[in-house]
Amino acid sequence: MFYKPQDGHGLPHNPFNAIVAPRPIGWISTRGALGDNLAPYSFFNAVAYTPPQVIFASTGVKPDREDSKDSFVQLRESGVFCVNLVTSALRDQMNASCANFPAGTDEFVQCGIEKAECETIICPRVAQAPAALECRVVQVVELLGEANFLVHGEVTGIHIQDACLHDGRYLPADRLSRLGYHDYAAVSDLFEMKRPD
Repeated sequence: MFYKPQDGHGLPHNPFNAIVAPRPIGWISTRGALGDNLAPYSFFNAVAYTPPQVIFASTGVKPDREDSKDSFVQLRESGVFCVNLVTSALRDQMNASCANFPAGTDEFVQCGIEKAECETIICPRVAQAPAALECRVVQVVELLGEANFLVHGEVTGIHIQDACLHDGRYLPADRLSRLGYHDYAAVSDLFEMKRPD
C-alpha cells in the first residue's frame, strides 16, 4: 500500500497514528488562571542532554478554548509545565485524565490523582509518577495545520521515586507507551547493547 496523506488512506483508522511507535507519554501538568490541569500527550520526547530539554506537541482545539487545549493555554500563561512519566500502575488514572473536561476542571481532583508541588517552578506534579520533569518554556513553534503547536522546554528540576533507582540507574517497573489507536504497551523487557568503540 502507498498513499499520499493529502489524498487519504481509505482505511477505517489513520495508520499514521500507529506507525511511529511506541511513543513515550508525557503526562503534562500545568497551572494557569483557571487552576491546575493534567493531560497526557503521546507526541512527546527528550531532545537534548545538556541542558536537558524536552518537546511535546499539542494538536487540535477544545470547544471551550479559543485556539488550543487547556495544557497549552495554561503553559502559555505561566511559562512553565511539568512532564510526569507513566507506568502501567497509573494507566487508568492517566486515561481518565484525557477526558474532555470543561476548562477549569482540575483533573487531579476529578480523577483521584495525588498532587504534589514542584520545586523550581510554580506548577503541580503527579506525586506517584516514577519521574517528573519540571520545565520552563523555551519556545513554542507553530506547526503546519490548524492548532498544532510544538512546545520546547528546558528541564529545571527532576523528581525520581526512590523505588525506581537500582544500582544508580533509573529503572521503573515498566514504562507505559502509546502504540496508536487505543493501543498501549507496558515496556518491561529490557536488554543491553553496548555501543561499538
